[in-house]
Amino acid sequence: MADPATYRPKAGEIPTSPGVYRFRDEHGRVVYVGKAKNLRQRLANYFQDVANLHERTRRMVTTAASVEWTVVGTEVEALALEFTWIQQYDPRFNVKYRDDKSYPYLAVTLGEEVPRAQVMRGAKRKGTRYFGPYGHAWAIRETLDLLLRVFPIRTCSAGVYKRAGQSGRPCLLGYIDKCSAPCVGRISVDDHRALVLDFCDFMAGDTAKFERRLTKRMQEAAAEMEYEQAARLRDDIEALRRATEKNAVVLGDATDADVFALVGDELEAAVQVFHVRGGRIRGQRGWIVEKVEDITDGELVEHLLQQVYGAADEVDGVEARDAVPREVLVPVLPPDLEQVGTWLSGLRGARVDVRVPQRGDKKELAATVRKNAEHALMVHRTRRAGDLTTRSQALAEIQEALDLDSAPLRIECYDISHTQGTYQSASMVVFEDGLARKSEYRSFSIRGSDGDGARDDTEAMHEVITRRFKRYLADRLKSNDVEMAAELSGGELSGGEVAADAPEEKARFAYPPSLVVVDGGPPQVAAAKRALDELGITDVALCGLAKRLEEVWVPGEDYPVILQRSSEGLYLLQRVRDEAHRFAITQHRRRRSKGMTASVLDDVPGLGPARKKVLLTHFGSLKRLKAASVEEIASVRGMGDKTAEAVVAALKA
Repeated sequence: MADPATYRPKAGEIPTSPGVYRFRDEHGRVVYVGKAKNLRQRLANYFQDVANLHERTRRMVTTAASVEWTVVGTEVEALALEFTWIQQYDPRFNVKYRDDKSYPYLAVTLGEEVPRAQVMRGAKRKGTRYFGPYGHAWAIRETLDLLLRVFPIRTCSAGVYKRAGQSGRPCLLGYIDKCSAPCVGRISVDDHRALVLDFCDFMAGDTAKFERRLTKRMQEAAAEMEYEQAARLRDDIEALRRATEKNAVVLGDATDADVFALVGDELEAAVQVFHVRGGRIRGQRGWIVEKVEDITDGELVEHLLQQVYGAADEVDGVEARDAVPREVLVPVLPPDLEQVGTWLSGLRGARVDVRVPQRGDKKELAATVRKNAEHALMVHRTRRAGDLTTRSQALAEIQEALDLDSAPLRIECYDISHTQGTYQSASMVVFEDGLARKSEYRSFSIRGSDGDGARDDTEAMHEVITRRFKRYLADRLKSNDVEMAAELSGGELSGGEVAADAPEEKARFAYPPSLVVVDGGPPQVAAAKRALDELGITDVALCGLAKRLEEVWVPGEDYPVILQRSSEGLYLLQRVRDEAHRFAITQHRRRRSKGMTASVLDDVPGLGPARKKVLLTHFGSLKRLKAASVEEIASVRGMGDKTAEAVVAALKA
């Protein structure tokens, strides 16, 4: 581990100009790339006392062995160079975008003499125009098959095209009129290119003019009594409409926008983008972003825009304009908004508006994109749960990391939820063999030493652990009494044949966990440990999972246990903690909702929900009910003198 002071450059050597810097390790590999408006100020932040640095930044500067920089003319140039270097070096401490290459596009190879439409994945190529991305390759082929009726462009491979030209016979698509067959000269190369450009215009959203054109030709053919031709044109129009209707209008017809959403935690995030062209959703794309550097949501959005649009300057001007829309709607504005906007405008050749949607249809669509991102993150975290091998690996990693005697087959996790100290609730969730056992979940209402709730989260955690394991000890004692009675009577405690109609024991709360996880750091862990010690519980392992850096804290240790960011064990602990948090919030909201709808009438003897409803309906409001006399209340249907007197006494108390 290197000391940053050993390679710190002198302050006077670092320019104050905009630029891009690279940290390299002892082997010369680039481990981090960043940009700065002022290189001297930015680099100075990395060479302060390492104890003051963020954990991820500290790991980066101690891994590095040298730093170098490149001065550029403007901040926009720095933005572009940073993207280029990240793509070139793939630094380990920069944010990672996974699953980026799996989305298929409909690609048109305009760079070829006879352009071809095809499904294409991977990095974008120069001279090729892309539409999408699509969720599935079959969606592209289905759309393309519909449109080949109207735009019979080439879709065959280079080998098929060459063989057809040599033999003088087109392929099957040429015979069924789904290809204009430029291979055999049925259409000239120039006319075929014009047909391809019309196809590209249609895919880019300019659909109305082609429908009008075909409608006019159909009407002319019908007027000249060429009914077969008119019928073919009618079918072509229907094919265009079906292809168009695959994407419903979600925004104004002229709207071109990319709508981004971001959901995540300290370690990773899910990103989704909807590509809207001509008011219709033309494609959807998603990433799982690994946060291997200390980065804010705004900075993550900036990196994301670099990732999505950075390759647009590698293609010709027409494609760049298609890649970058007029509007880019983001959840959080990037810190260098002006520079990002200038960079995107330069790629597009026209103004690009980067903003956060505030109202209307665009805000609603952004909420939909966010839901997709939330679902993607949930799937990413839980898709491993169904795999027995993966679950076993996760449990083995936790056993090794916490130095347990055996794998924690039953894990219980506890979390506290409240609103500024009110309606304090706690949750207990149970995972057995890596899977949630929702029938074993429990919730607790925190009482506190004086009955008004706990002073803080540590006291609440102490109370919950105490209550849960007091019940465990009581049930264990009861179980031991049953064993002793069985031994004294010469009977057997378990095993052997059991009658079919024998009463079944209720599920007990006494089954002890292998591992207790508390949501929090050292204070919460210490509180839980104190509760277990007071009860004499020594056979249950304990740890805490802190949200800030997903550190695993063990009682009595000064430093946390750090699991690898991509480890199955950490994923399982995260999932257990998140489920406890969700369940705690659910129970807290239920208590709060019930408490906020409580009424002074709740404690009136003999006054149930039905009679309360009758009273409030009769008087119209609680204010009028308070002003009513005993006689007026007693006159209401279902009320008597004694109940009326009790109501008046409760309202005046």
